[in-house]
Amino acid sequence: MGSCASVNKKANEEQDSSCMPTLRWRKRHLEALNYYSAEDGDPNFSKRMCSNGASKVACVFTQQGRKGVNQDAMVVWEDFLSDDTIFCGIFDGHGPYGHLVARKVRDSLPMKLHSYWQSFKDKTNDNNDTDRNHYKKKARNGPNDLDGEISSAKESRLFSAWKETYLKAYKVMDKELRSNSTVDCFCSGSTAVSVVKQGQYLFIGNIGDSRAVLGTKAADDSISAIQLTVDLKPNLPREAERIQRCRGRVFALQDEPEVHRVWLPYDDAPGLAMARAFGDFCLKEYGVIAIPEVSYRLLTERDQFVVLASDGVWDVLSNEEVVHIVSSAPTRSLAARTLVESAVREWRFKYPTSKMDDCAVVCLYLDTKMDAQLGPENISTSSNVIDQMEPFGVVSNELKDTFSGQKIDQKEEEGPLLQRLFTLRATDASQSCLQSIVILEPSKELKDGCEENVLEPLDAIDQNWSGLEGVTRVNSLVHLPRFPEEKSL
Repeated sequence: MGSCASVNKKANEEQDSSCMPTLRWRKRHLEALNYYSAEDGDPNFSKRMCSNGASKVACVFTQQGRKGVNQDAMVVWEDFLSDDTIFCGIFDGHGPYGHLVARKVRDSLPMKLHSYWQSFKDKTNDNNDTDRNHYKKKARNGPNDLDGEISSAKESRLFSAWKETYLKAYKVMDKELRSNSTVDCFCSGSTAVSVVKQGQYLFIGNIGDSRAVLGTKAADDSISAIQLTVDLKPNLPREAERIQRCRGRVFALQDEPEVHRVWLPYDDAPGLAMARAFGDFCLKEYGVIAIPEVSYRLLTERDQFVVLASDGVWDVLSNEEVVHIVSSAPTRSLAARTLVESAVREWRFKYPTSKMDDCAVVCLYLDTKMDAQLGPENISTSSNVIDQMEPFGVVSNELKDTFSGQKIDQKEEEGPLLQRLFTLRATDASQSCLQSIVILEPSKELKDGCEENVLEPLDAIDQNWSGLEGVTRVNSLVHLPRFPEEKSL
């Protein structure tokens, strides 16, 4: 979720010097990627796409909003573990340095999933050998009706391995952000919705309010939407209960009664509009966690595509509208761009006085029939992300139109503050579909709720930072907390 930073130039310069990674760091980072590739199963980086374009199985597109630097990041990684495995994810940053957090998660989380899956897979293979002997003995002593039982046991083990992989990778990712000296994650963070398609299975991990939706054919051959994830916002009873148990506060502001936020116990800050996120360490002691909800789905021949998008899309389009736009796109390779353009039009029509949020979309087609529709102009020219990624130390502060490349005037016409500030919810029909998704809570050792961390003072920011300056809609943060000198000790 994008947000509107409002700090003076001096504060920006001070923070940039301490938080922005340097080109020297980037060189070390690429060396680490090469080392990982050689030592840990050789992930195919040439099949990794994280900028606008299309591949044989997916298309991706993002457009910067009117709130500052684009804080959305996305990735599609083909041949992730094997030829039949694809990873894709959307990461929506928030806070002053949310764009850096989102990019860091985009670059590091897939590799962690890759690494931990290899270790869990080895354990699963050992269990398979034991179970195979068990079923051979059972087949000799009983009827030949074991196919269903064997398939169910295999499916259960596969999901259990992916669940542990997701929980471990997300936990280590958040710890790495805490100890990262190049990116300030104290009051900045990112959502993460990621999908692994392995054979005929989808494995989904989610924190925050980005969303994954499945487009599937109904009985009358029309396309219907099935929501694969739940928006993890503070107004969910289980999320609010955990936060309040950890002494955090949950309430909505008067001018946006539909948006519940997380607040510190002693200060009306920062007002985080989600209950789970990477980073945001000022709230990790007070109930905000980075433990993902993990689910899976067995695909059928009626399932057509999966859409992952940041809340800039879901703020203005419903699940049904999204799957209709994607299924009606002129070509599959243009589906993500068509959806983003539709969201931009809806922003201008529904909320003309609001600052449009960043929009990012990944469309993953499940039948992999995009080859014939791909022309040279549609294929991503930056699939090899190692060679094409811009240095993290250079971040443009100029707003440019995605299509024309022209500068956008950042001065917006003043207008009345919108009173209804909310994210579109799924309809009752799509919500009922969620009941068919298997969602497991984290294991007990990961579910304690509150991490016992000591708050650290926010350096180099002497003034309030407001996410609601100007006319905006829902922002992730309202403003940064200010810590008295005695609290900093």
